Amino acid sequence: MKKIFDGFKTILMIVLFILLFGNSALTPCTVAVISGKVTPDGCPLLWKNRDTSQPDNKVIFMKGKKYNFLGVVNSEDNDATSVWQGINSKGFAIINSASNDLRPKIGVSTDNGRIMRIALGTCASVKDFEAMLKRTQGERKVAANFGVIDAYGNACFFETSSSSYVKFDANDPVTAPSGYILRTNFAFTSQKKDLGGGYIRFERVSHIFEQAAEEKKLAYSFILQEAARDLVNEKLHSNPFSRDLDPDSPSPVYLRTNDTINRISTISVSVFHGAPSPEKAYLATMWIMLGQPVCSVALPLWVYGQHVPDILDGPKTAPMHDLSKKLISYLYPDQRGNMKQYMNLNRFLTYKGKGFLPILFSIENEVITKTKLRLQKWANHKPKPKVVKKFMKQTADKVYQTLKNSFAGLLKKPDSPQ
Repeated sequence: MKKIFDGFKTILMIVLFILLFGNSALTPCTVAVISGKVTPDGCPLLWKNRDTSQPDNKVIFMKGKKYNFLGVVNSEDNDATSVWQGINSKGFAIINSASNDLRPKIGVSTDNGRIMRIALGTCASVKDFEAMLKRTQGERKVAANFGVIDAYGNACFFETSSSSYVKFDANDPVTAPSGYILRTNFAFTSQKKDLGGGYIRFERVSHIFEQAAEEKKLAYSFILQEAARDLVNEKLHSNPFSRDLDPDSPSPVYLRTNDTINRISTISVSVFHGAPSPEKAYLATMWIMLGQPVCSVALPLWVYGQHVPDILDGPKTAPMHDLSKKLISYLYPDQRGNMKQYMNLNRFLTYKGKGFLPILFSIENEVITKTKLRLQKWANHKPKPKVVKKFMKQTADKVYQTLKNSFAGLLKKPDSPQ
């Protein structure tokens, strides 16, 4: 009997392991690296829409082995053993997207977040990160597209397995003629196309970036306000913004957001705006949206400030993410089975006669404008860390209060399905 019981436990553990680590649908992301050659100010950009089955994430400030850094972690990860995107005091930033087609077998990519945590604490440049990949070949357990930028202007992707990696350089006109590189959840170097994912999102983000490049607007504001919040499913010819909807309709229109860039599983967005030089690494900016992007506002952070505003951190969960989840419950009122993937478009497009995005953009545009002015000032005269800390805190607190005021009617009580 004991042997049977032990055998059952073993099978159960294998099943749980596969469910947790062997399903790309649990950890898909949309990511990009952009060369400073095609950005308005000449600084590289790094982007990640983080999609995961984890319910909560927050931002933390940590002191690494060599460098301080800001990182996005799962709220339940009290020891911050894994970091899912971040930037350090040298201006080195890193993101990833899971790529199951790089796995030699199911259940081996358990080190993605751990590798990024180590990199943030020890790497000052893309060159350092590549050296780290060389040292850990055969030892790490990863299957990921790692995106990295640094204060030297480097911007690269590394399609990385446990035993090898392939580098893609956004500054190289041969490998990246457009000046940017996009990834979802498959690797260009893999032959196991059936194990990859995110093909619909990849087609959509490719079209968005092509148009933005033609219009010369590959800036962080474009990523935050257009790419990260995109709700179009090109396979279904579905564009929610082309509809004129009645706010009081008894039969609302729903949009399935499982295959859009802004997804039901998107719990944060990070856009890293690279530093202009190693001497001014303190200017490297992390723009962070906690929660689903159509229910949140981007806030700027700097490692140099050695602080994370309270609304983005917390002993358990981050208040900003908690607020976003309440707005999500209004837009996705039916939580039965797969119905939880369907957004109520009438509510999204007509709330307060404006819709969600105009309200969010009115808040966010003010933040972007003030931040640009502050960065120009800091570029000419390096501020003290306490000045940067004060600006981050004041900005975050004001945005949080304005959001609560703007959506006060939705934050008081749970909404009923419609």
